[in-house]
Amino acid sequence: MGTLRGVQKQLFEPTSSVLRSATEAKGVVYTRRWVVELLLDLAGYVPESNLVDSAAVEPAAGEGAFLLAMIERLLSSCRIQGRTLLECRNSLVAYELDKAVAKKLVAASTNILIKSGVEESLASSLAGSWIRTGDYLVDDCNTKADFVIGNPPYVRLEDIPEHVAVLYRNSYPTMRGRADLYIAFFEAALHQLKADGVCAFICADRWMRNQYGNDLRRLITSEYSVDFVVEMHKADPFHEEVDAYPAITVIRRKQQGSAVIATVNSEAGNSPSSLLAANLRGIKQHGPSEVKQGVKAALIGTWFKGSAPWPCNSPAQLALLQRLEKHFSALECKKKRTKVGIGVATGSDDVYITTDPGLVEPSRLIKLALAKDIATGTLRWSGHYLVDPWDRNGLVDLHKYPTLRAYFEGHADLIKKRNTAKGNPTGWYRTIDRVHHALAKRPKLYIADIKNHLTPVLDQGETYPHHNLYFIQSEEWDLEVLGGLLFSAVGQFFVESYGVRMRGGYFRFQAQYLRRIRLPDPEAISPLQSEDLRAAFRERDRSLATRTALSVYGIGEQEMAAALGY
Repeated sequence: MGTLRGVQKQLFEPTSSVLRSATEAKGVVYTRRWVVELLLDLAGYVPESNLVDSAAVEPAAGEGAFLLAMIERLLSSCRIQGRTLLECRNSLVAYELDKAVAKKLVAASTNILIKSGVEESLASSLAGSWIRTGDYLVDDCNTKADFVIGNPPYVRLEDIPEHVAVLYRNSYPTMRGRADLYIAFFEAALHQLKADGVCAFICADRWMRNQYGNDLRRLITSEYSVDFVVEMHKADPFHEEVDAYPAITVIRRKQQGSAVIATVNSEAGNSPSSLLAANLRGIKQHGPSEVKQGVKAALIGTWFKGSAPWPCNSPAQLALLQRLEKHFSALECKKKRTKVGIGVATGSDDVYITTDPGLVEPSRLIKLALAKDIATGTLRWSGHYLVDPWDRNGLVDLHKYPTLRAYFEGHADLIKKRNTAKGNPTGWYRTIDRVHHALAKRPKLYIADIKNHLTPVLDQGETYPHHNLYFIQSEEWDLEVLGGLLFSAVGQFFVESYGVRMRGGYFRFQAQYLRRIRLPDPEAISPLQSEDLRAAFRERDRSLATRTALSVYGIGEQEMAAALGY
């Protein structure tokens, strides 16, 4: 563990209300009962097990969706074991940040115990011992757990008070980049597990594929076993509508074995969760079997390595992806002469982008392509220029360009506020990224960062890309043929497998995902297929592009439809 646990709680008292407000406004969602029961069953937190001698932790109890169900199961296990409730005092620990919510949780827990026949004073004492008002990430918790179970809060790091966020980062090194707070909950839970202990969370699944999940994935694949991943994008698992795309993950502290990948929709909640859980556990133990309506599942013999993304939205998707990864090489790899890049970031677009061709010396202006310039499917330059402070030797000498110098000095206050200027006082007028002028004259494919479909557009060597555009350049591909492949449902399939889905169903078409798209060798594509792909790209005919790409990759239409889910 890091250094945060054990920090004196009074250090956090001044900001606890701020952090609590952020959590309440942005992070708290309540889980439907059938989802709770499914998660508990998959975790093995069942009455038939000896839950009395187990240590279970609910790290973010909220109004008790998980905790109250766990208490009910603990009571049943206690009866089955023939044990007294006094022996259950250390069987549960639940954390809740809000004192008022924690008080209600104690009352609800006490009420469950009393209704089960427990004497009131004992019920109150047990509930009070199980529920702690505090921050799970801060609490000095030396207890090793058999189970850490729940729905960790979804709170972006920028919504947490800065000094608290710094302490979280220092304690939980997997919280990299713009990580959500739930990353720290995963790390804390995993470190708390005993041998063969289980962490079972329902949580947004973007960490499985994006960059800020790299270190968490590396931690899991180095020391733990992923037992179940149940994608619930269409299952309506929460009482409120949320922007996150959730999944159940069940991770055990043991060597990695086989894993079950499943996807469920809302129909799965119409029958007992115990049946679904038994079915999924049966697949893990005995191999593939029929599953009930609303569920698709598959057994995966090997799991991912290191920090590699986990593209496991559905069993059909993963099966096809693994096959394509085995037979085709990545778009950008050592043996290929195809590269992916991103356009120029300036740090102050208001200064560095203009539509005035006479603003500075003509040699200091480059035609700039923006995302809106490719919205129609062809490049239609909107008349924007980049005010360019670079030449092939580096930053230009402003004394040689008096109009450019006067322009930059007239905006010096704004330009010098940028971090890149503060770090380079003599080169204060630089853009964040260096401009590589040869790129403007080279043919390339442009891809907008945030879209619902992969839609490449050809630039014949007329413009330089802005930072909201990615580009692909190649010395081995006819770019229109490559564009046809990317424009197809197969190209879309790769991005949906590797990429992160955002609010509204949009995808991030970032370089890290584009580089991993699998491609055939150009010479393996027949002249007729090449012509069809070229025509599909020019005419924006996605149907023709898809039919041809399926033939090139050797994929059946039904297989593709099953993998995409549409």
